[in-house]
Amino acid sequence: MAEVISLMDIDDKEENHSLKKSVNKGKNVIAAGDTPHPKATPWVEKYRPQSLADVAAHRDIVDTIDRLTSENKLPHLLLYGPPGTGKTSTILALARKLYGSQMHNMVLELNASDDRGIDVVRQQIQDFASTQSFSFGAKSCVKLVLLDEADAMTKDAQFALRRVIEKYTKNTRFSLICNHVNKIIPALQSRCTRFRFAPLEDIHVRERIKIVIEAEGLDVPESGLAALVRLSNGDMRKALNILQSTHMASQQITEEAVYLCTGNPLPKDIEQISYWLLNESFSVGFRQISDMKTRNGLALLDIVREVTMFVFKIKMPSNVRVQLINDLADIEYRLTFGCNDKLQLGALIATFTRARSALVAAAK
Repeated sequence: MAEVISLMDIDDKEENHSLKKSVNKGKNVIAAGDTPHPKATPWVEKYRPQSLADVAAHRDIVDTIDRLTSENKLPHLLLYGPPGTGKTSTILALARKLYGSQMHNMVLELNASDDRGIDVVRQQIQDFASTQSFSFGAKSCVKLVLLDEADAMTKDAQFALRRVIEKYTKNTRFSLICNHVNKIIPALQSRCTRFRFAPLEDIHVRERIKIVIEAEGLDVPESGLAALVRLSNGDMRKALNILQSTHMASQQITEEAVYLCTGNPLPKDIEQISYWLLNESFSVGFRQISDMKTRNGLALLDIVREVTMFVFKIKMPSNVRVQLINDLADIEYRLTFGCNDKLQLGALIATFTRARSALVAAAK
C-alpha cells in the first residue's frame, strides 16, 4: 500500500515565462511524437507504458498518484524499490499526462549516478527550478524534476537539494527514484510522499511479455515463457531484455534457448548437481561439478543461487534446511567478492556433506 507522508497544494497562479529546455539523461525517454527506428529501439523502451493505465502493476500506487494529480495536489515524490518494477515508467507516464507535447520543456530528467555532486544541484536543478511555471490555457502547471538513482547522490548534494525543494515548491515538483531508500537522508524523505515498488508478481510479468510476443510475432512455447518469467525475478526490464536477446540468437524461444542466452544453468543441470551433492563423495562430486561447470560455461555463483532455490523443494527437517540455506548464503556472499571458485566449490560440497550427515542422524 502507498505510504503517504505529506501533501503540498500546487500553486494555481497563472504565470507565463520562457523555460529552459530540459536536459534528459539516464534512462532513455521516448515521448509522444518521437519516431525512432523500430529495429534500433530496445524493447524496454519500445514497450514502455505511455499512460498510467498501461503500467503493468502496483495499481494502488498508480491510482493514488493519478488521483492526486487530478485533484491538483501532486506532492514531491520518492519512489523506491528494486530495478525494473515500474518506478521510472510511472513518473514518465505521469509527465505525459500533465504536459503532453510540452513534456520536454516541462521536465528536467537527470541520472544521479552520473550527476551526483553538489554542483549539479546548484546549477542545473536550481536554474531549472527557479524559472516560473508554464501555463496551459487557464490552468497553471508546475514543472517536474525527475532525479533517477537518487541514492547515488552525495550527502552534500542531498542536503543542497533539500533546500532547493523548500525554496521552489510553488512552481516545481521533485520526483526522486532510487533502489535503496535508506541511502536517502531523512530530511529529503520527510519532504516527499513515499511509495514502495515491490518486485512484480509473475502474473504481471507474464501478461506484459505475452503482449510483446504477440506484437513481435515471436515463437515462444509455454516452457520458454515460464523460463522468462522465472529468470526475471519480478524485474520487467530484465524479462524484456532476456526476451529480445534470446530472439536475436534463436528463432524459437525455448526454455533451453533462454537459459543458454542468459548463461544460467538449466533446471535439469541443477537437479543433477544437487544429486551429486547429496549422494556422491567429496572427490567425485568435486570432479563432476567442475567438469559440468567448464563444459557448459556456468558460473559457480549462479549454481549456488539455483541450488539454494532447489533446497526449498527437498523434503528435510526445518532445522537442517535453515542451516543449509545459511551456509549457502555465506558461500554466495564470498563469491560476490571474488573469492576463489575452487575453494568455494569445496565449501559447497562440504556444506551438503554436513547436511547429509544431519539428515541421516535425524532419520535414526
